[in-house]
Amino acid sequence: MLALWLLHNGDTRRRAAEIVGVGRATVQRYVAAYRDGGLDGLRRWDPNRPESEMAGYRELIHESLENQPVRTVAEACDRIFQLTGLRRGPSQVRKFLKDLGLKFQRVRMIPVPPKKTWPSTSRSRPSFSKPT
Repeated sequence: MLALWLLHNGDTRRRAAEIVGVGRATVQRYVAAYRDGGLDGLRRWDPNRPESEMAGYRELIHESLENQPVRTVAEACDRIFQLTGLRRGPSQVRKFLKDLGLKFQRVRMIPVPPKKTWPSTSRSRPSFSKPT
């Protein structure tokens, strides 16, 4: 609305864009929205954001990955291809999995202390005594 007010007061679109901190094309979109629908048209902002084809399979993919987790993103790409027939790259699959609420969990070995006695594999260690 500030951009429209500046235009109403005689500023150019370029100057209004600099003051508001947006691009000149954005100011032009504001003017077009105001012209088409008034203040209600300006308040209602519906940018065109296409939805991914994988979004239709969201439940199926989430259930499959919850039941049988994957180890790598490449494995997730293959699983999604098997389930849906949609081949997507690792970056897009990684973003989709993050949007599903899944995250990478690092799996490591848990260190287990050695047993007290190892008769066959233990080496005799030299014993050190305190100097007196």
